[in-house]
Amino acid sequence: MIVKFQNNPVTLVGNKINIGDDAPDFKAIDNNLKEVSLKDTNGVRIVLTVPSIDTPVCDLEVRTFNNKATSIDGVYIYTISMDLPFAQSRWCGVHGVNNVTTLSDYKDRLVGKNYGTYIEELGLLTRAAFVIDSNNKIVYVEYLEEITDQPNFEAILKAASEAK
Repeated sequence: MIVKFQNNPVTLVGNKINIGDDAPDFKAIDNNLKEVSLKDTNGVRIVLTVPSIDTPVCDLEVRTFNNKATSIDGVYIYTISMDLPFAQSRWCGVHGVNNVTTLSDYKDRLVGKNYGTYIEELGLLTRAAFVIDSNNKIVYVEYLEEITDQPNFEAILKAASEAK
């Protein structure tokens, strides 16, 4: 798979995830500087990786999911980037984002490595979406071919609503 940033190919490091795989564990840091891993989450989860929530494309994506999050009961949405937790917290506060949990992969880069989303050239995460069911199985995967494009919101929400 070729992924591009502003039409220039980039190298993704890590393991590509496929539908049917067990969701890989990870460690990321929440806005209170506490470590969060996959085992600390439950239910149906939408995991979004983005380059930086403080850019126009990522801003739109996170705010769109924040607005749509309440439309599906029992689904938890996590947005993970390399942004520092302080910046994520500030951004969420400024934009009233409270239905999406932001996590930072800055410390160990395990989300990037375990989900195949770490961009070697930029030190950022690529734009991707994963839906994980309550049994920790991957039921939806989308790696964006062009990082500056938006994900398929409706397909992600449909997969999450159909997951158990």
